[in-house]
Amino acid sequence: MNKALQSFFRFHGYVWNVGYRPSLGNYEKRKLGIFNSMNVLGLFIGLLLMTTALFTKEHYSAYAWLIAASPVLISILVLIANYNERYELARVVFFVLYPVVTTLVYALGVDAGLEFFFVLYGVLSVFFLRNIYNIIVSFSLSMACYFVVCVVWKDYEFHLKMTNYYFYLFNHLLAIFFIFYGLLLIKNENTRYQIQTRDKNWQLRRSNLKILRQKADISGKASLLEEQTQQLSELNTLKNKLFSVIAHDLKAPLYALRNLFRNVQIYDLPGDEIKMLIPEVVNELTYTTGLMENLLQWAKSQMQADSVRPQLLDIARITREVLQLLRLQAEAKHIYINSKIEQPIFVYADKDMINLVLRNLLSNAIKFTPEEGSICIEAREMRGHIEVLVQDTGTGISPEGLQKLMEENYYSTRGTEGEAGTGLGLMLCKEFLSRNGGRMRIESEPGKGSTFSFTLPKGGGPAGEE
Repeated sequence: MNKALQSFFRFHGYVWNVGYRPSLGNYEKRKLGIFNSMNVLGLFIGLLLMTTALFTKEHYSAYAWLIAASPVLISILVLIANYNERYELARVVFFVLYPVVTTLVYALGVDAGLEFFFVLYGVLSVFFLRNIYNIIVSFSLSMACYFVVCVVWKDYEFHLKMTNYYFYLFNHLLAIFFIFYGLLLIKNENTRYQIQTRDKNWQLRRSNLKILRQKADISGKASLLEEQTQQLSELNTLKNKLFSVIAHDLKAPLYALRNLFRNVQIYDLPGDEIKMLIPEVVNELTYTTGLMENLLQWAKSQMQADSVRPQLLDIARITREVLQLLRLQAEAKHIYINSKIEQPIFVYADKDMINLVLRNLLSNAIKFTPEEGSICIEAREMRGHIEVLVQDTGTGISPEGLQKLMEENYYSTRGTEGEAGTGLGLMLCKEFLSRNGGRMRIESEPGKGSTFSFTLPKGGGPAGEE
């Protein structure tokens, strides 16, 4: 039994795929399989009719034998056309010849009860044929044959109903079954096609959404890349300008020191003259030391862009440390520095960065404050942050110079004693404050001094101080 079933399924699979080619879609492939199965069934029915006629005692004319053999011939022609991939031709042959042959049965004067088959051919032609003109011709032919058989030709010499009523009834039931089965196939195939179309649309929608997300991601990355490219270009320009200034400014103190020792060596200068030259050299070396320190901090900040270690800091303690470091520089110009930060005030920031910010601002204030001037340092406690102010009675800054200081570039002028600078210190101040959640503000008026202030996030208290 199992072998018989396996043989049947193998045969059915072979019939189903007669004429199949990979370029056919699933929908057309299933239509081809159904059409092949219908023709194999017609082939068996034709063979059954011919076998039955052979074993009867009646004598049939050649015309009757031709009609009996017609299902076999038509099915063979259709399968050959399908095998050669002439699908539309095969279907036209089927839906033209079957109505004509069925009509010829009635033309012999036999009412065989096959009227419903004309309806079957008309319905199936609409489903199987693709060309609209072929559909119209086949459907019209089936309906015309039905009209001729049932309306025009009414008087038949032989009525199957009278001689074999059950066979007559079987023909009608068979036609009704095929009509129902054909409509069911059409419905199932259309439903399956709609489901596949819906699934493909859903997959297409998912693919489109994925493409849109990828497009948005690529667009975001392109924008980020463009922004990074612009930043790198700006940094490269800044680097070139900065190092050209540094290369120029490093020469002055080195040449001054070299000239001092050369003069001492060549001219055997007395101590008084050497003492007269030393302040200038010391001034140049002081500038160079500050420049090198700022330069190293800048290089470190570029290499460790995300290396910020915030902690609780006491601004009063840092101020005292910075004042101790810059005491000699202030005393050399007889500048009085008044710190109003006496009680501990805590902020949350990176200690080294804030130390450098305060040191640069105080050093700049000393640089641009004339002898006997004064500098005041104070801190104000706001709602969510601390503001630190460094006020001096120096030369002040012009509106043009103030604008340049606030731009993302370096700007420098010489101090009251000819002290040089590159503007790198203020650049570092703004960058370090930004990394610690703060910002810097500058207020100045030529001849009336300047106020440099910056804000930092407020800390909790002495418990967390390091």
